Amino acid sequence: MSRYEKLCDIFKGIDQNEQILIQPLIHEVVYLEERMEELKKMPQIQVSQKDPQKQRMTAAAKQYKECSQSYMNAVRILLNTLRKAESSAADELMKRLEEFA
Repeated sequence: MSRYEKLCDIFKGIDQNEQILIQPLIHEVVYLEERMEELKKMPQIQVSQKDPQKQRMTAAAKQYKECSQSYMNAVRILLNTLRKAESSAADELMKRLEEFA
């Protein structure tokens, strides 16, 4: 079962109209998880050759930060949707999201 299918499975019990609205968001969450995994493998800090005390974030680190913020916002929306529908389904989502961490 794919990550997308696992997340969709959690939302089976909610209203059909809400399911239609959150499908793109679930796709986005899966995409962001994959992208963040790719970015984790890249260097995050660049150290100056002239002065090792000087360091700066790489482009990958900046992109990771942006993806992470988008990911957290999307997860919040999904959790709020579940909380409205059923509190036990939110617990299931948290378990599945912990698999990613």
